[in-house]
Amino acid sequence: MPIEVDVAVLGGGPGGYTAAVKAAQAGLSVVVIEKDKLGGTCLHRGCIPSKALLRSAEVYATIGDSASYGIRLPEGAASVDWGAVLKRKDSIVEQLYKGLQALMKQHKIEVIQGGGRIIGPSIFSPRSGAIAVELADGEAETIVPKNVVIATGSRPRKLEGLSYDGEHIATSDEALGWTSRPSSVLIVGGGVIGVEWASMLSDFGTQVTIVEAAERILPSEDKDIGAEIAKALRKRGVVIHTGASLQTDSCITSDKGVEIRAMTGGGDTLTLSADRMLVSVGRIGNVEALGLENTDVKTEKGFVKVNPATLQTGESHIYAIGDCIGGVQLAHAAMHEATTAIEHLTGSKPSRAADRDIPRCVYSRPEAAAIGWTEENAKAEGYQVRTAKLPLRILGKALVHGESDGFAKVVADAATGDLLGVHLVGVHATELIAEASLAKLVDAIPWEIGRTIHPHPTLSEVMQETMLALEGAAGHA
Repeated sequence: MPIEVDVAVLGGGPGGYTAAVKAAQAGLSVVVIEKDKLGGTCLHRGCIPSKALLRSAEVYATIGDSASYGIRLPEGAASVDWGAVLKRKDSIVEQLYKGLQALMKQHKIEVIQGGGRIIGPSIFSPRSGAIAVELADGEAETIVPKNVVIATGSRPRKLEGLSYDGEHIATSDEALGWTSRPSSVLIVGGGVIGVEWASMLSDFGTQVTIVEAAERILPSEDKDIGAEIAKALRKRGVVIHTGASLQTDSCITSDKGVEIRAMTGGGDTLTLSADRMLVSVGRIGNVEALGLENTDVKTEKGFVKVNPATLQTGESHIYAIGDCIGGVQLAHAAMHEATTAIEHLTGSKPSRAADRDIPRCVYSRPEAAAIGWTEENAKAEGYQVRTAKLPLRILGKALVHGESDGFAKVVADAATGDLLGVHLVGVHATELIAEASLAKLVDAIPWEIGRTIHPHPTLSEVMQETMLALEGAAGHA
């Protein structure tokens, strides 16, 4: 017999499991259909494992700089036990995975492991939306929900012309399982993923080269962020080629590694070689084999098309959230969208944040974080802007911490005083951006944030000081 539920969620990543919990909390019966493992890309191939590696790299870099803190180590340099690094990463993932499984049981959410495909009107339902599930053991199950939430996530985009083997040429998915650390790596793509891997591997001692087609790394962020992160990476020996396009047909792999050519904007040809190549050129939605052709759900440029306010698709009872709809492909964006979808589904009035008002984080060393408009985009939108920018080194806590590189930058509307954007580079920037996110939610203006009492000495003071600097009232600048 088919399983009848109020909500069926296709995909058990951050968006999917959040939607399931929110629906269950609203008193609805819920089934989650996940073909791999609960937690999705974020837990198993993205956010969590990569940040675990970054933390190990940060600790190793700090140990290497211990003399500057007055700490003398025994004779001999510290070394990296790569197997232990991977074991720590895996144990963190496993702990969180068990926690998610317990969360599903706590809310009486049934999790079915298998691939789900939406079917059209049938004997099970007069409208499309029933889901045929192929179970892991080869058996089949049919789910008949009143509502469907598509949360199938994304996967790394691959460049045509390259022979991916997961070892010589890999995406971030495969690189997380590398059983040895390369002595050199060529990273194709200077976006968030490429920069994080460059930071992590360079801290471990790998010689890193980045090739980015745009004129700067982190091209979607404020130009000051890209410049500051590039400076920090180059200081650690990372070679960065921007405005360079890869000639994939020139790629050669051998026992010695990978060799490939790239063309610069000036017409010069670069010959690049490394032990391994990591390709990080964006992500594409997992929208194939979902049975969307059996419905009025439409796709656009490889992503599910939705009503941006309600997240409904072309069928009012079918919603889509997270990476599979494009936009800001971040776990916390998917969680926010999950809440929005379930609020609408249950009759509440949802309030979905604009993409630009979702915090964006880069977990490199130093970290970077931002929310709202960049200075360039704000001007392009017609705003007359005022900006203030202060270096992190004015803070006592930054000097005490031993990581004083970076800055805080605020972009405001000169006409109204409204906060348009906040851009941070520095230690714990990904934590500090939450204050700016709250400010955007409650529509606080810079003056209000500047008058908020921040404890001293803390890194959070950079927010206060930069907001006050807009009015020429900073206490340390």
